[in-house]
Amino acid sequence: MKIPVLYRRRLIPDECVLLDKDEILYRDEHLLITRWKTIRPKKEFSSGISAFFWDKGLKVSRFFDAEHHHVCWYCDIITHEYDAATDTYTMIDLLADVLLYPDGSVRVVDLDELADATEQGLISQELLLLSLRRLNDLLALIYDGRFHELQKYIEDAE
Repeated sequence: MKIPVLYRRRLIPDECVLLDKDEILYRDEHLLITRWKTIRPKKEFSSGISAFFWDKGLKVSRFFDAEHHHVCWYCDIITHEYDAATDTYTMIDLLADVLLYPDGSVRVVDLDELADATEQGLISQELLLLSLRRLNDLLALIYDGRFHELQKYIEDAE
């Protein structure tokens, strides 16, 4: 399998990080699954597996602590750019995130960052609306009890 180049672009803080240590587990035109260790070590989690659902505008990650215990599911609302000539993906974080914990609780985070990015002109109205619509679609999937449809891709890759 040809190994693509992966970047993660964030708006707040403004950064673009090469994900050259991520291990590619699966790839097709609609889905990319990677295994990774945190770039900046954190107490709460140290590694994970992520599935990039390009068509849905979601990155769903399963976070693990240092003992490889499941901490949570972390869902980023994203868009992406793909350069076929260089086989390069740039995942653009659209700021809104949803966390699902083992106890069944759900937490939506970083909407303040989405508002700040809008105020500061860091995100276009088009991307703001895309982020909100994708967030709504994700929450509807979760509340309808269908999150397992996304989880299964990561669990199968493990």
